[in-house]
Order: sequence, then structure tokens, then C-alpha cells
Amino acid sequence: MQLQKFIIDNEFQGERLDLFLSQTSLWPSRSFIQKIINSGGVSKEGRLLRASYRLEANDAIEVAWNAPEPLMVKPEAIPLEILYEDRDLVVVNKPRGMVVHPAVGNYQGTLVNALLEHCKDLSGIGGVIRPGIVHRLDKDTSGVLVVAKNDMAHLELAAQIKARTMKRIYKTIVHGNPQPEGRIEAPIGRHPVERKKMAVVATGRPA
Repeated sequence: MQLQKFIIDNEFQGERLDLFLSQTSLWPSRSFIQKIINSGGVSKEGRLLRASYRLEANDAIEVAWNAPEPLMVKPEAIPLEILYEDRDLVVVNKPRGMVVHPAVGNYQGTLVNALLEHCKDLSGIGGVIRPGIVHRLDKDTSGVLVVAKNDMAHLELAAQIKARTMKRIYKTIVHGNPQPEGRIEAPIGRHPVERKKMAVVATGRPA
């Protein structure tokens, strides 16, 4: 039996329990999360919760579950664009359309499959389906990913991301004709209706 605890931040207030848990990437699929909830594995102060429960700020949520059989991820000879590599990490340019790690419906052709062929050994902190993965990009987003080859590098990189000392720059397409330079400051949080999207909201975090 495994146990995971969460203290809910203000930005997740009002979000469905099952949607919140599916965004944590701790479980292989949303259907797996549903099974945990339906079997009485999710509680708040001893009270069992349903998938439709709306989170409240400072909720103390506990999730207890039996770990599934580990997925055997196989190395695949998929070409990678390596930007930098040393004994601790490798930096790759992930193409659009490539999934970062195996999941339901995407067991092959992922970045992890390619990395296992290239590196042989990766950090085990991310588990068997996310070896070396410190941060992610969506399937349809291209960009740079830093991958840890060992646990020490993984912990250090994760600490840098948490402390925001690792700089990440995003490029996007915009409508109109923006000025050559400028600064946008606005609170970013979950969209009030489309909860998988982010938006400028009064209760969001400064950005």
C-alpha cells in the first residue's frame, strides 16, 4: 500500500478531485485514479471522497493505493537532437508530436524510449515509466528538456526548478502587432470553467 498526501493551494479551489489528481502525473491514467477513488482510497480527515468532490483551499487530501504492476519500457532507436550531454545530464530538443513518457495509449515512440536507447542508464527517481524526466512538455509542444542521468543530478535539477533558478523561456504565436519590447504582469491561475487551461484570474499567482 502506498500513501500520498496533498495540501490544496488556493489556485486549485473549486476544481474536481479527479481532475486535480490526474494533473499530478503520479498515476498512470485517469481511469486508474477513478479506481482508487471508487475503492475508497481518497479521503479528507477520514471522510471518503467522490470523484466529483470540489476542492477547498487548505484541504488535506490523502490518497492510498496499491501500486500497479510496473510497465516494462523498452529502448527504441529513435533519432534525438542532442543539444548538450555530460556524465550527469543530457539536454534534448523534443519535437512536436512526441510524448515525453509512456502512458495509456502511448507505450512506444516516446522520448523515454529514445533516451533509454541513447543513455542506457537514467535517474530512477521518476519511476519505471519516467526515468530521468525532471520536467515535461506537452505532446504538441516542441522545446528543450533537461534529463537526469543519475539520482543526484535529478534532485539538483528538481531543486533548481522549484527555486526558479533554472530559466525557461517560452515562445508562442500571438495575434496583432505587439511592441518590440514590453512587460506583462498578471495573476495566472486555473481557468474558472475549462480547468485544464490556465488564464488571467484574480486569485492566480503573480506572473
